[in-house]
Amino acid sequence: MTLNPPRPLWAGRSLALAGILLVALNLRSAVANLSPIISEIRADIGLPVWVVGVLGMLPPVCFAVFGVFAPVLTRRFGLEVMVIVALAAITLGHLARGLAPSQLWLMLGSVLAFAGLGIGNVLLPPLVKKYFPDRIGLITSIYVVLLSISTTLPAILAVPIADSSSWRVSLGMWAIFGVLALIPWVSLVVRHRTGTPADQPDEADAVVIGRLWRSPLAWAMAIVFGTSSLNAYAMFAWMPQMLHDIADSTPTQAGALLSLYAIMGLPAGLLVPWLATRMGQRVGLLVYAGVAFFFIGDLGLLLIPGTATWLWVAFAGLGPLLFPLALVLINLRSRTHAGSVALSGFTQGVGYTFGALGPLLVGYLHEVSGGWTVPLIFLGVIALGAAFAGAVVARPHMIEDEQRS
Repeated sequence: MTLNPPRPLWAGRSLALAGILLVALNLRSAVANLSPIISEIRADIGLPVWVVGVLGMLPPVCFAVFGVFAPVLTRRFGLEVMVIVALAAITLGHLARGLAPSQLWLMLGSVLAFAGLGIGNVLLPPLVKKYFPDRIGLITSIYVVLLSISTTLPAILAVPIADSSSWRVSLGMWAIFGVLALIPWVSLVVRHRTGTPADQPDEADAVVIGRLWRSPLAWAMAIVFGTSSLNAYAMFAWMPQMLHDIADSTPTQAGALLSLYAIMGLPAGLLVPWLATRMGQRVGLLVYAGVAFFFIGDLGLLLIPGTATWLWVAFAGLGPLLFPLALVLINLRSRTHAGSVALSGFTQGVGYTFGALGPLLVGYLHEVSGGWTVPLIFLGVIALGAAFAGAVVARPHMIEDEQRS
């Protein structure tokens, strides 16, 4: 890949930088602010257990479905316009959930918000490639950290805000951040239409997207991303109960360990994109590191769960370094904006499909086996499978090269 000489971060692209960072701050709040106050919502508008289950499954399902369609929509309308559409959907989704008079409105608002998140997930890497080709590692690191903040902060504030006002305020207030994120992107679109036209990127067309289904690199990227998603969603869904059963953890201890699992992603988000842009052909080592962390964590929980439980949880929590790695590799393994959009849509669409299956498969294996041995072996085997994908993504070739071969 041709390296772009770095230029000042804010020079001529301050709106784009602010826009990218504000988008990142919006991409998890609708997921994180619901579950902590679900009991209050159930008491007010009445939610059957199956609706709560569906709400838990909706994020990865919507990420997968709308991630697949995002490149096609971007081809038609352009990156910036689709970012505005995504942010508008997120904002309206927050408001619809906060004003929901019934479970149907809550579901529809959630689908709308998660659809916006799914589109936004796919568009962030191409936006970085378009506006910051000289700072891919840095900007990716920053926005991955902001994704973590947008996961952590709403979850922490949900209950206190609901207690001091209402659950409706706790859900709906995050629409403010959607409105703030709209400002720079609307400004950029208006500036483009009223000023000198800028060079527009070649967006991914249907032929390019279709060929990705036969691309070893695209599938390797999807496996790396999907391995992280499957393990992470499975652990967030089942870790507290698992630790209670195999390590005699109290609910408070299990909650603290789940927080430790989540926090371990923060240093990975900071360091991995920066390292990936500098490692060249050795970037596969980062994939192998993520696989090793997953495997050691799962093995420790399998064999000696009651001894140094925090250590095995910390190892398992480092495994999702594959998530920021896949995001930065989307740009490192594409030459053009078209390639980045297409590869981002495929990687995240397929990857989040794996993620949606994680809690279901782990729950099913736990049910039929009557314990956690089989689910932990399953998670370990899935993680090892990503090692083979690491050998593919480590090769210094671009998705466009496969398209021409």
